[in-house]
Amino acid sequence: MTARLDSLWADRSASKNRLYRLDRDVRTDVCVIGAGIAGLSVARCLREAGREVVILDRRGVGCGETGRSSAHVSFALDDRLCALQDQHGEEGALLAVESHRAAVDLIERWSTEAAGFTRVDGYLLRAPSSAPDLLEREAETARRLGVEVHADRVPALRIDGGRALRFPGQARIDPLAYVRGLERAFRDGGGRLLRAEATAIEDGDPCRVITSAGPHVDCRAVVVCTNVPFHRRVAYHTKQAPYRSFLLAFEAPRDLLPDALFWDTGDPYHYLRWIDAAGDAGLLLVGGADHKVGQREPDEVPFRELEAWARAHLLGLGARQHSWSGQIIEPVDGLAYIGRDIGARNVYVVTGDSGNGLTHGTLAGPLIAALAGGEDHPWRTVYDPARKQFGREWIKENANVAWQYHDWVAPAEGGGVDDLARGEGRVLRRGLRLCAVHRDGHGQLHAFSARCPHLGCAVRWNRIERSWDCPCHGSRFEAANGAVLNGPAASGLEPIDPATLGERDASE
Repeated sequence: MTARLDSLWADRSASKNRLYRLDRDVRTDVCVIGAGIAGLSVARCLREAGREVVILDRRGVGCGETGRSSAHVSFALDDRLCALQDQHGEEGALLAVESHRAAVDLIERWSTEAAGFTRVDGYLLRAPSSAPDLLEREAETARRLGVEVHADRVPALRIDGGRALRFPGQARIDPLAYVRGLERAFRDGGGRLLRAEATAIEDGDPCRVITSAGPHVDCRAVVVCTNVPFHRRVAYHTKQAPYRSFLLAFEAPRDLLPDALFWDTGDPYHYLRWIDAAGDAGLLLVGGADHKVGQREPDEVPFRELEAWARAHLLGLGARQHSWSGQIIEPVDGLAYIGRDIGARNVYVVTGDSGNGLTHGTLAGPLIAALAGGEDHPWRTVYDPARKQFGREWIKENANVAWQYHDWVAPAEGGGVDDLARGEGRVLRRGLRLCAVHRDGHGQLHAFSARCPHLGCAVRWNRIERSWDCPCHGSRFEAANGAVLNGPAASGLEPIDPATLGERDASE
């Protein structure tokens, strides 16, 4: 069987997304934008608090990054507990652990049988590039924060001799089955979920959500759960960075590894888990090879690197069955931004998953339900979207973004329209203009301005996923129609008539 770019969860799911379109203006207490784990968790908590809620989503339940997750459910956080303590102090790190532990418990309580929630151990292994004493420092910090941890070994994973820290009480689930359970509970509780593309938000009392098709939603509060906020051009995008993370699923004998979560301390790091624990053989998920969106050679190198790493560190892997990638938004201090939008009255945001999107999205539910109800919450400060960050990581990420604008003065890619192969894309220069041109499998050309509508960076061709990706802030666009795949862009690429892009002009 050949590898696919659909996520394994989408392949396993027979459920269809059938959302009624928003075809008229509506009023409600709260409008939640986004039907992934964050949006549905927030909506469920708001409904339990007695609020009338409407969810808007442009595609369907779990069709964004939730359905592309590796679905590690953990309070032993990816960014290292010792690093979080350095960034947020011991009190902040305690709140981070407390909130993510509560999120794991809430996911367990809300899970249906189909979601396959299973408690498993989590193993942290030291990558060769990490400090020799990193595991010892992490264990010491974990114990100080009240996290159970044990020194252990995983001999089958040939990393640092298999030496590892074991964290009991973590979990795995099927993320799409889980959020579809949340959807059913939300609808059964009287909630409404409608298909619409939100393009703007007017803060006030009431607020208004504007959609691309015309109808709007008037409400007392808006919660933006779209992975990255589309309604703010700068506020969050200088404090977090977009990465693509790559995932492969292999056939493997079930005795190869324990049924557990595994991750290492590399940069980029690697992570593994079983899909389920049934039978003598199963599917082992291996992830990693992360890189910034739009900033990698346009070929299948990440998948090849990841497979080479997996086969070098695990003997007995079978055939590769699935290949896909997902978008991770990395805040510069390791924790998400969840709470009242910066400078807003009645708009709230959830963004910055930092590799722990399922628990960040879940803990957003009780936190935002409290804030939107006029109450305080003990987690408010540590996730405050307005918190300031100007350290070394902030400088590095923003310098990286500034450099990407050099595409406007650099030479465009070689070649022109006539030699563009089917299934390929290329950025062409036409005078001062850069044009994103794709030839589909039928030979038809599709052309757009290469200018990202968010902040004007030039998009680049993603050969793996047949998309146009912005290397500045991570917006991604469909190759054939320029529609938004990932924000923060609120609108698609500007179309160009392909007939104006003759080969004769390719050398301009």
